[in-house]
Amino acid sequence: MGVSQLLWYVAHTRPRCEKKLLQFCERENLSATLPCCRSAHKYRGKTVIFQKPLFPGYVFLQIPSARRSAVLQSKYLSRLLEVADQDLFVWQLGMVLRAVETDLEIRLAPTIGEGARVKIKSGPLRGVEGWVEKRHGMSTVLLRLDFISQAAAVKMEADDLELI
Repeated sequence: MGVSQLLWYVAHTRPRCEKKLLQFCERENLSATLPCCRSAHKYRGKTVIFQKPLFPGYVFLQIPSARRSAVLQSKYLSRLLEVADQDLFVWQLGMVLRAVETDLEIRLAPTIGEGARVKIKSGPLRGVEGWVEKRHGMSTVLLRLDFISQAAAVKMEADDLELI
């Protein structure tokens, strides 16, 4: 393998630094890919649509191994992961990018399923633990919280939960 050969790496970013690392790579003349999907949020009655990373916390780089040090100097990087099977990675990333180019709604498959023990990570119930009773679509979860030998059910967004 020559020093100038381009290799794929997976950059694990610091929290919410994917786009900043992408801009850093552009300034350094490094090839970087950040698959994004459309996301809509309501703020004060207005719906705002923006581009959200499809894989939060990850940017994909295709660089010569000699340029790794340039990426490692970035303050937006947590760690740089090597890709063992370059051909498989190129094929898989190609499929993801083809899907992103369509007008279809794309989201990551939920990892929080029925029966999972979870902790609420944001909002007024932050820190409360419970069990996933049922999923409603891709984003809504019916969460069972146990209080004084009684159960209460709360509908929550899956993004506000983390597995325990």
